Order: sequence, then structure tokens, then C-alpha cells
Amino acid sequence: MAENKYNGFSTRAIHAGEETDRRAGSTGDVVVPLHLSTTFIWDEPGRAHSEFEYIRSSNPTRNAYERKLAALEDAKYAVAFASGLAAENALMQAVLRPGDHVVAFDDLYGGTRRLLEEVFQGLEVSYVDLSDDEEFDRAVKPNTRLLWIESPTNPMIKVCDIAALARKARTKGILTVVDNTFLSPYFQRPLALGADVVVHSSTKYIGGHSDVLGGALVTSDEGLHEKIRSIQNNAGAVLSPFDSYLNIRGLKTLAVRMERHQQNALRIAQFLSAHPRVARVLYPGLPDNPYHQVVKRQATGFGGMLSFELEGSLEDAKAFISHLRLFSLAESLGGMESLIELPSLMTHVGVDPEVRRAIGISDTLLRVSVGLEDADDLIDDLKYALGD
Repeated sequence: MAENKYNGFSTRAIHAGEETDRRAGSTGDVVVPLHLSTTFIWDEPGRAHSEFEYIRSSNPTRNAYERKLAALEDAKYAVAFASGLAAENALMQAVLRPGDHVVAFDDLYGGTRRLLEEVFQGLEVSYVDLSDDEEFDRAVKPNTRLLWIESPTNPMIKVCDIAALARKARTKGILTVVDNTFLSPYFQRPLALGADVVVHSSTKYIGGHSDVLGGALVTSDEGLHEKIRSIQNNAGAVLSPFDSYLNIRGLKTLAVRMERHQQNALRIAQFLSAHPRVARVLYPGLPDNPYHQVVKRQATGFGGMLSFELEGSLEDAKAFISHLRLFSLAESLGGMESLIELPSLMTHVGVDPEVRRAIGISDTLLRVSVGLEDADDLIDDLKYALGD
């Protein structure tokens, strides 16, 4: 259970979940130790020495990470998994059965789509534009069990009114889950807006250094937490102690990193918006973005992710990418280095072309994870690639 005795976000990020052990004889670690032991002693048969028995069931380092993450989401519980998809898989196992109906944002992470369509076969899924909450009303069926939200979405950076949708879902007995990977708990806390569960790919902003794989589910629902925890233990896709340690490290600098990601993203969005070779920029931090006011109402920032569309053809987009020197062509996001990718040929290549077009993913749409470099250097790199 989260220990929310600190008020400030950064204070909780640094201290929650790993309070220094000041007992006589303790080592007094300021940083929670990395516990690699796979098993723990018992005092006698039937009586364990402590709460720890076996690494899959519980681990001191992973427990500290889960407490810290729960504290940052203002939640009671967090459960850490080996990847974001492992977390999503556990949640779907906990709440869905064949014949159930799911309403999901149409612009959805491809891995989530594959889980819903290929792994959990027998589900009905309606993909709708949840930026219009009336689309949710039209999509709901008597067998709807789950509302799956990304906000902002990937890669179209669309935003929905989480509180309005969660209220509607609750009146119908539908569980609301929000993938909070893009904004992180620093900028957005969906549980406070009425969501039942938060999903994180901690590989991204939580880890923050492009060197750790992980996922998490966060909730204050005790019954749901018990189901998720049981699946974590019985299915075994737990986060390793070392990766838990790295995620603890990442959370401690989350606040300062997210502020810099956002500052750089806004500078780049403003530059691209004024460039004649850029058809459109998708970033809610721009005042003329259609989602600007919604984000201001439900979050405390706009994040470091943006997408933009070049004028021209696929070949023009490839040529632009080939001239970049500082931005790395790579999938993933949320690290300290700036990344760029072409969704139509990379992250969303597995999505049916007609579906991509309907969502708005064109051949010249580029997704950018804005890093922590000097903004002037990033803009100079973009200028060079644009032919300035």
C-alpha cells in the first residue's frame, strides 16, 4: 500500500517507498538496496522468517518501486511487470472473458490492438474517436466491460476528457483504464479523474534512460488489485530486481526530466508550425491545438511527445530522416535522447493501411520523442534536414 505522507511530487519521488532503516544494527541505506536473492530463509517449516519467501512472489527492491509508483499516482496499489504488454495482459486476464465488449480509442498502441484481437480472441472491440465522448455513448453495448483510453494517443496525440468518460462508464458498470505512459504521473493522474486503473510502460518516461524494460498497473480498488497481484504471481511476468532498481532511479528525476522534455517539445513545435515544408503539427501545448484546453483542465503539462506531417511523399519523409544528425531513427520514447520514427513503416506498420488512413496516419507523419538536449541544437538539426 502506498505511503502518501509527503506532499510534494519530487519529495515523494525521491523518498516514498524506501524510507531509511534506522533500526539498531541496520546499515542505514539512503538508497534502497538491490536485492538479488531468489529465495529467503524460513525460521521453521510453515513459518517464514519474513514476508519474503520467493523472488517471483515478492522482492524487497520491487516492493519499494511499487510503493513509490503508487505514491506518485496517488493510489493504494501498484503492481510491476516485466513489460507494458505483460501488465496489459494481466489486466485483461483479470477483467475480461470471451464474449465481452471493449470500447477503445481508435488511435491505440499497436501492441494493445494485438492483445485485444489476436491474444484475447473472442472479444468484441469497438475502436472509436474518444475525443468526442458522444462516440462512447454510441459504441456502448449491454456486454461492454472495459473502456480503454490513451490520452494523449500514439501517434496522433489526440486527447479525450477522461473525467467525463469515466463518469459515463461508471454509471454503466464499465471499468475505465487509462494508459498514462505519455504524460506520466508527473503531468497527469487519471485515478483522480475517475479512472479505475492506470497502465504504464515504465520502459518510457518512468525509466527515462532507454535502458530498462517494464510495465505497471496502478489502482486503488482492493478487489481488482488482489486479482492482478494473483495473476502477477501465478503467471510470473514480474519485474526483475535490477529493473526495479533502475525504475526507482528513474522516478527520482522524473519531475525535472518531464519539465525539460516539455520545454524542448514546445520550442520544436513552435518552430515546425512556422515552417513551410510542414503541413501540420500535433502537439497540445500549442494554443491553437484543438485539445489544448482539455489538457489544461485535466493535466498539469503537455509532455514531450509530438507528431508532425511533412508536405510531399513518403520519399520526401525518408529523405528528411536521412539528413538528421542528432535525432536518432528509432522506436520507443521517453529517454534522454531525442528519437524520431515513421509510424507507417515502423511502430504502426502492422496496422491495416485503411485503418491507418482512417485514423490519420499518413506516409509523411513523423512521431518525435523530444529529449533533453539543448533545444537550439535540436532545432538546428531539424533546419538542416528541412534544407534551411
